[in-house]
Amino acid sequence: MKACPRCDSADTRVMVKSPVAGEWEMYVCNDCYYSWRSLEDPQVLPKFKLNKEMIKNLGVIPPVPPLD
Repeated sequence: MKACPRCDSADTRVMVKSPVAGEWEMYVCNDCYYSWRSLEDPQVLPKFKLNKEMIKNLGVIPPVPPLD
């Protein structure tokens, strides 16, 4: 699996694949929740990079309310 470009974690997974087989995949990091597509060459600016200590001290992400 690809390492996360934002926090360098190896704990990433394929989130979704293209409806056309083999066109692209979308990955997500299980540590910092950054996501990117296989077609991209993500470059995260140094001021946006995270490490495990920074992730541990981040605030809670509020859930998205259901659409009625």
